[in-house]
Amino acid sequence: MTNQVNTKLKETLEKNKQEYIGYLKDLIAIDTRDLGHGIDGGLEKEGQEYLIKLFEKLGADVKVDPMKEEVIQQFYKDHGEGNLGHNYDDRFNVYASFKADPSKKSLMFNGHIDVMPPGDETLWDNPPFEPVIKDGILYGRGTADMKGGLMAAIMAVKLLKDAEIDLPGEVIITSVCDEEGGGNGSMQAIASGQRADGVVVCEGTDQELILAHMGFVFFRVEFSGIACHSGMKTKGVNAIEKAIKTINALNELEHKWLLKYKHPLLPPPNLNIGVIKGGTAGSTVPDECYFETCVHYLPNLMSKKQIEEEFMDTINRVAKSDPFLEKNPPKVTIYQAGNGFEMDLDHGLVNSFKNSFKLAMDKEVKAVGSPAGCDSRLWRSIAKMPTIQFGPGSLKMAHAINECVPVEEYLNAILIYANLILDYCK
Repeated sequence: MTNQVNTKLKETLEKNKQEYIGYLKDLIAIDTRDLGHGIDGGLEKEGQEYLIKLFEKLGADVKVDPMKEEVIQQFYKDHGEGNLGHNYDDRFNVYASFKADPSKKSLMFNGHIDVMPPGDETLWDNPPFEPVIKDGILYGRGTADMKGGLMAAIMAVKLLKDAEIDLPGEVIITSVCDEEGGGNGSMQAIASGQRADGVVVCEGTDQELILAHMGFVFFRVEFSGIACHSGMKTKGVNAIEKAIKTINALNELEHKWLLKYKHPLLPPPNLNIGVIKGGTAGSTVPDECYFETCVHYLPNLMSKKQIEEEFMDTINRVAKSDPFLEKNPPKVTIYQAGNGFEMDLDHGLVNSFKNSFKLAMDKEVKAVGSPAGCDSRLWRSIAKMPTIQFGPGSLKMAHAINECVPVEEYLNAILIYANLILDYCK
């Protein structure tokens, strides 16, 4: 793409930026929260209906895909990914296709319409669903996670249209629900056959290009004991102490991983004890205790199966060394998991994005990894599509009080995405 075309895009963006900002504010003003991480449902309907009207206004072919529990169950059976038992009343994905030369490459932009609940709204400086701009920063729930990225992709198509520049190849935008519940929306999109020659997951990336993220497995480990008065402790069995004994062994497993595995873009694998509960009083030997932990592991170097096996081997080894645990082994449950993500550093999509970023921003983009998982893993590992992750906003703003995105980052993302469409799809 020429500098002349890029200049035309910049001029058109400057001319129409208030309109493009207005569309994002409209979407943020719609409460599309997940309920109970999607288990209890979600309020995405009004937001998706807003996007359907916008897509149709821009001339897209639009498909509505109602979420179905049986699809997620089959996905889980086929791929080991899926969060079961969610309420899907009035919840649906929306896919928009902007047709162009079928002989050229196609490019998909993936984003989720759902947001996390805002929590205690009295802690917000401004109501979370009343977007406001202060000192060049747009505040509101979903600005960074990730309505900013989703709308930037839509506005990139509009920018090209406003600049009277034809799309070289098909552009697909998948607006999915239930991402905050573990990614079920993108799973259904994949199961429904949504495909392209390349995918951009529009999550906020601090203006960096994310080419890898860690896999994750959540475990819950439950222990039983024998309760009695603490003055007669030798007559009971302390479930908390059994849990601590097991945690110490798991910390040794984490240390082994730290020494063995390294990745050029990601932090070392780790095991975090995030919850521990047990007992009723200091005067009572507790007869029950449980802890919950999240293991983050490195893509390609490690696997979900390996993590499960090594975790269970550690649990079983501790149980066999303890006379009570040997007869009363801990109960282990996996309640959420996701694969890692990694993209080839020299892939054509990666190079095309780097070229597009440099043309738009007049500087090089930094390629990094992310400790947090997202839908990138699904499009790359399961749909087997070249995938990159880039969008306006910061990970630290996700789920935060006073969530926000710099307006300039949002506008820059529109320009970068438009450049990418022209460069990659050609």
